[in-house]
Amino acid sequence: MTPATATAYQGQDTRHMGWLAKSEAWLDSKGKGAWIAAMVLGFIFVWPVGLALLAYMIWSKRMFSKSCRQSRHARGYEMRRSGMAAMKSSGNTAFDAYKADTLRRLEEEQEQFESFLDRLREAKDKAEFDQFMDDRAKKARDQAETREEEDA
Repeated sequence: MTPATATAYQGQDTRHMGWLAKSEAWLDSKGKGAWIAAMVLGFIFVWPVGLALLAYMIWSKRMFSKSCRQSRHARGYEMRRSGMAAMKSSGNTAFDAYKADTLRRLEEEQEQFESFLDRLREAKDKAEFDQFMDDRAKKARDQAETREEEDA
């Protein structure tokens, strides 16, 4: 079964499929990583199952297919293309001014939020350090008191 047929099964009624066919369709829909994870888990828990999955993946050419790599590459290209599209001019000066103002405002808000998070982390760190120092001083006082009581 190819990934294309696995996705075709997603929209169909799977009641008449056997559990092996359902498992295969589910793993196909999740991708090559799911197949590899199933194989590794098979080796860990019941080694013949892992060996059988490895043999099946090699026999069905799932192990060496390039479909995952190509789709990942295509997604990266789309992301880069959309990022470049956000930076170029639309041709409408009013919209471009609005876009530039909005991006500037969002960058300022992001900087303010990051500085707020930094202040929160610093306050938390200071509170934890103060608590540590208070606990340390209390232990020192308690030890001093117990020594005085033992000496008396």
